[in-house]
Amino acid sequence: MKVISRIILTIAAICINIAAFAADSVSILSPDGNLTLSVNVKDGVPYYDLSYKNIPVLSPSRLGFRLKYERGYVDSMCIQGSVETTVDEYWYPVWGEYAKVRNNYNELFVTFTQEGSGRILGVRFRLFNDGLGFRYEFPEQPTLHIFQVEEELTQFNLGSDYLCFCMPGDYDTNEFTYTTSRISDLREQIPLQSLAHKGYEAQSKGDLVLQTPLMLEGDNGLYVNIHEAALVDYPAMELSVDDKAFSMSACLVPNRNGEKAFKMAPCTTPWRTVVVSDKATDILASRLIYNLNEPCAIEDTSWIHPVKYVGVWWEYFVGCGKSWAYSWYRSARPGVTDYTKIEPNGQHGATTQRVKEYIDFASENGFDGVLVEGWNEGWEDWSGYSRDRIFSFDRAYPDFDVKELHRYAAERGVKIIMHHETASNAADYERQLDDAFDFMVENGYDAVKTGYVGPVVPRSEYHASQWMVNHYLYVAQKAAEKHIMVNSHEAVRPTGLCRTWPNWMAQESARGTEFESMGGNPADHTTILPFTRLMGGPMDYTPGIFQTRLSYYGQKNDQWARTTLARQLALYLTMYSPIQMACDLPENYRRFPDAFQFIKDVRVDWEDSRYLEAEPGDYITVARKAKDADEWFVGCTADENGHQSSIKLDFLGPGAYQATVYADAPDAHFKDNPQAYIIRTLTVSAKDELCIKAAPGGGYAIRFVGQEPLKKVKRGKTVKVNC
Repeated sequence: MKVISRIILTIAAICINIAAFAADSVSILSPDGNLTLSVNVKDGVPYYDLSYKNIPVLSPSRLGFRLKYERGYVDSMCIQGSVETTVDEYWYPVWGEYAKVRNNYNELFVTFTQEGSGRILGVRFRLFNDGLGFRYEFPEQPTLHIFQVEEELTQFNLGSDYLCFCMPGDYDTNEFTYTTSRISDLREQIPLQSLAHKGYEAQSKGDLVLQTPLMLEGDNGLYVNIHEAALVDYPAMELSVDDKAFSMSACLVPNRNGEKAFKMAPCTTPWRTVVVSDKATDILASRLIYNLNEPCAIEDTSWIHPVKYVGVWWEYFVGCGKSWAYSWYRSARPGVTDYTKIEPNGQHGATTQRVKEYIDFASENGFDGVLVEGWNEGWEDWSGYSRDRIFSFDRAYPDFDVKELHRYAAERGVKIIMHHETASNAADYERQLDDAFDFMVENGYDAVKTGYVGPVVPRSEYHASQWMVNHYLYVAQKAAEKHIMVNSHEAVRPTGLCRTWPNWMAQESARGTEFESMGGNPADHTTILPFTRLMGGPMDYTPGIFQTRLSYYGQKNDQWARTTLARQLALYLTMYSPIQMACDLPENYRRFPDAFQFIKDVRVDWEDSRYLEAEPGDYITVARKAKDADEWFVGCTADENGHQSSIKLDFLGPGAYQATVYADAPDAHFKDNPQAYIIRTLTVSAKDELCIKAAPGGGYAIRFVGQEPLKKVKRGKTVKVNC
């Protein structure tokens, strides 16, 4: 990634060790002067605090560590010195919401020493215009070499009763719905039994723990987001809540032995991030987490490309009688059982014929890929935690002809996307990884969706413990060696590492569309996810449901998706990802060809993005410009109350644009009239406004295509679509 400008200014700022509190203090401002960071020591304990436009964001909050078996960084600390640096540069993402990203911050590196032990601890603070990132650095030193972190003492002392958009802490899953609650009410809103999830024995004694990214909205007019960046060789951070003091502290995910982080100096921790603004749209637009990650580690990125895909997937969930498994036989071990001698169950979905139908559909409609789940041996037996091996990643079922499908897809300009469900046996997956990726290369696959359903093997680990954090990154790095793109599901939530490893295209790591077939997602779910889960990286949310009532397929239980059809179109804009699925069945898209046209037209890689309006939990409206084309797309999603927008079109270029609007019909509603939509074609300019209404649980999507300049275009009009 080419840097086009870089200014580094180092300012001497050395603080002499003095016992007095006032002398042991240093501070910096953000480049625009709106944020102020102060670092000090009081009674031997280091603290930091943060304010935005003179409004306190974090009151003095503790720093430090407890180490196991030895003295930690908990007391007798003093500031040895500090150095300030300013950086202002641009970098170019391989893909993303923006063609270039500005990385502008003032840095304060503070060195602490501990009296008695002589140990040194560095803390590197970077203050951006949109927030703060800081990490700990353990230099090489005589009294610290190999050590074990018992707990990180990082504190986020909010000092007021913020409104939280949050989910309960858990070591193994992110697939919860969100709770919206004041900090003071969290214990009532998230009952104790919800905090003692499987894998959460250590916190079941009543601790109130939340996952990050955590979104907060204050009565002081501030929006605050707490997360982490560059999670490498360290357990994920959750937040232990003091609901009386309105304070939160780092709570590292342990392994099943209760052990947290094993480190060796010199080393660093991930960055702790606090994004802050008085505008909700600024939170969504922030690139702070990406900026704190290392530049791209892949020299040649020409093989990495955004993907729009369909696949053999949704029919497994909706009650079509389809199965991932080839038979009902519980095999002794994949590769041992001869599946050609076993009678098939007649319900297997990933057959050669069915995949060919998807390849034809993809080719006819301009999709890049076809995901196929259930193609490989092992789906009959899910006792993964009790077995050494369940799945084979280079052996297909008898009715899935790998070579023929490779030929058939290549002739039609379509790529098949590999699926590797590991049943969370990460140890076995690593053993098979070289063979699995070689098999992919040999058969023309350049992208893989990985899955980690169930308890983890090695049996000492959780999904978010240090070993598994290293595993997910190892898979992405090995995939890069083979020019393979990765879309990981059930993995630890992302922390911006896709900047460093852009072949790690997307993750699930939250409650996605599949849950619309399992009780449904709340109507406000996708108005919260961009403020939380998506802060650290793109999500493979798999939008595009047109048939929202599953009774359509003959289901006895009437499951239904909490969405209108028009809102499903909007999700391609509001739920950013460089890899986007049209998840519904081809036959459903054929029933609504005019609405499906938007999914065919929408891009997945962007030159620029503008967040036009937003309120967490209520609505989000975003405009995005396609790369290398005078085309803009706008999407809006709303909660169960709906939303009416008045959108200024000043993001458009000069001249006239043809706008095709896909909106909820006036009588649309996510409960009882979800498929009611209207399509209007308008001629507009940058001086116009659009008035559009999103129905309850609804939304709208717009495609703007630049036209030749027209002299007779009326300027400055307000166009009402469905208001």
